[in-house]
Amino acid sequence: MTRALSLAKRGKGKTSPNPMVGAVIVNHGTIVGEAFHRKAGEPHAEVLALQRAGPQARGGILYVTLEPCVHVNKRTPPCVPLLLQSGLTRICVAMVDPNPQVAGKGILALRQAGFAVTVGICESEARSLNRVYSHWIRTGRPLVTLKGAMTLDGKLATKTGQSQWITGEAARRDVHRVRNRVDAILVGIGTILADDPDLSARGNRPGLTRRQGRQPVRVVLDSRLRIPVSAKVLRSVIVQPTIVCTTSQASKTKIRQLEGLGVQVWVLSQRSRRVFLPAVLKRLGQQGLTSVLIEGGGTLNASALKEQVVDRVQLYIAPKLLGGQDAMGLIGGTSPNRIQSAWQIDQARVKKIAQDFCVTGMLVRPESRKEGNVD
Repeated sequence: MTRALSLAKRGKGKTSPNPMVGAVIVNHGTIVGEAFHRKAGEPHAEVLALQRAGPQARGGILYVTLEPCVHVNKRTPPCVPLLLQSGLTRICVAMVDPNPQVAGKGILALRQAGFAVTVGICESEARSLNRVYSHWIRTGRPLVTLKGAMTLDGKLATKTGQSQWITGEAARRDVHRVRNRVDAILVGIGTILADDPDLSARGNRPGLTRRQGRQPVRVVLDSRLRIPVSAKVLRSVIVQPTIVCTTSQASKTKIRQLEGLGVQVWVLSQRSRRVFLPAVLKRLGQQGLTSVLIEGGGTLNASALKEQVVDRVQLYIAPKLLGGQDAMGLIGGTSPNRIQSAWQIDQARVKKIAQDFCVTGMLVRPESRKEGNVD
């Protein structure tokens, strides 16, 4: 199963909205076929492994990281009917598929057909691998990562707004690697007006300035459509789509102008005259986008935390001290009165990237900071 998990990881950032899956077929102690799911719409790992094993699959054991599918309302045929004809004698499954259309039905069908099925081998590793997929299936919205680059004292920019570059080149290359693996990048209009980023993934080699690999959808929150038509995110929308989320405050003329450029404009509900973030994420989830990277400033970061939509953090920290109460911090707004109201980071990991550090972890939402308690 460890080998199957290793294979599954090769699909990272490529299979969405499908999960990452690896499969290995063993016969008399020898691997006779193995594969991983490469992309949504392409054959599943079990199918490819069976094809590669050929007649040697008969009498063998299949190790697969996720329960084989049995439902038919999708782009590829279900795997269970093929497994029933494979001649395999045993199937080992790391985890049950949380998708309600599967959720144990595949395992039940295999057992009813006489297969010996073992479930739960390396289950925690399999769940960790497909955390994004499971979250999307369970909640209907993407898993949201709050990303930021800051100084050791938590500053995103100087009092004048200068932020290039807080971290070094190696950390910035790592950000492009992360962008390659997420479905969407979300920013506020403030970031567009201040920095005019193109929000592309430009590979991870030094000096690389052109798009490389899978590109995330760009999502801009702009309640009044202040975005200039010359903004970089409005270019190359064929290879990297852009969605601008706005409200009823927006000009219908500007909406038509953006749509004429090939940009998708979503008019969504608002809260305090701002685009309501939960509505954005719900719509993105309905579009099959399973992971979102927030790359905003302190105001957007504060709103995302206040609305309790952040699931994970990825913070790049430079060993620098900027100082000053007027410098821009990672999280805007006002601070809570009690330290017990701080957001906690679970499963925190620290990685050194050249001279900088990267801290990742899952966000634990304190009960005392429910929506509306933070200004």
